[in-house]
Amino acid sequence: MATYYGRALRWVVFLKPLKANPSLAKVLTATVIGFAAVTLFGRPGELVRPYLIALKEGVPVASQISAWVLERIFDLLMALLVFGFALSYLAATGLHGGSRLAWVFATGGRSIGVCAVAILVSLAFLRHVAEGFERFVLARLGFLGDSRLRALSGFTGALVRGVESVRSDAALVSILLYSILEWALIAACYWCLVQSFSGVFRITFVEVLVLMGFVSFGTVVQIPGIGGGMQVVTVLVLSELFHIRLELAASFAMFVWIMTFVVVVPVGLVLALKQGLDWRSLRRMGREAAT
Repeated sequence: MATYYGRALRWVVFLKPLKANPSLAKVLTATVIGFAAVTLFGRPGELVRPYLIALKEGVPVASQISAWVLERIFDLLMALLVFGFALSYLAATGLHGGSRLAWVFATGGRSIGVCAVAILVSLAFLRHVAEGFERFVLARLGFLGDSRLRALSGFTGALVRGVESVRSDAALVSILLYSILEWALIAACYWCLVQSFSGVFRITFVEVLVLMGFVSFGTVVQIPGIGGGMQVVTVLVLSELFHIRLELAASFAMFVWIMTFVVVVPVGLVLALKQGLDWRSLRRMGREAAT
């Protein structure tokens, strides 16, 4: 549950260029409700959180969509670092999985390199040339007419303001530190869960990080013939790399899913109902934010 507080702290940094004193309590409430929506509705629920934060803080929705993109960029960066550590550890120890993980080993290093370059290019673009690119696009779309151009200018301006935080060195350092805190909490969660299974299997803390790295990679990249679900990748890594019995690996994977996704649903629903939101309104928010 503490990870949601960490995410809210990081999002407050995204908000500060738009609002001098954003409310941490409001952002935290929207974060919990948003993640409950993701669990209930799948990926379409992702946009409930930025939509709610925009409403609560009185800022443009487009700016919070930009903040959501920034959050995804930094989470992907941390996931790549953990997965890179996992591959390095396996290479150093000579530990290899079965054929069902061969694709991950074959493409993992190349994927890390490509994604890392893409992240650095994205951050450099957002930090230095976003406004210039906005002016370039608007200048080329002058044929749309004044009314449409003003509407488009307002939208693109909100998008650019949403990424203002990465232009400040202090804010960028804060975002990185909060991202490290977030993933340290996730690692602690995995480690505590492993301890609860200590009577039936044991893996070290370093091996827990290896498991985290593969799970984070597997949830981003669809593995051919297998899929990309968190539970599937967890079962594969535990059974193929650490030779844990399939039924124990499946049980552990189910607990990981419950702890990382399902546990927030009751709290999110209570907070949503307290604010007058129901199932239909949450789904409507996701659709409105998407359009």
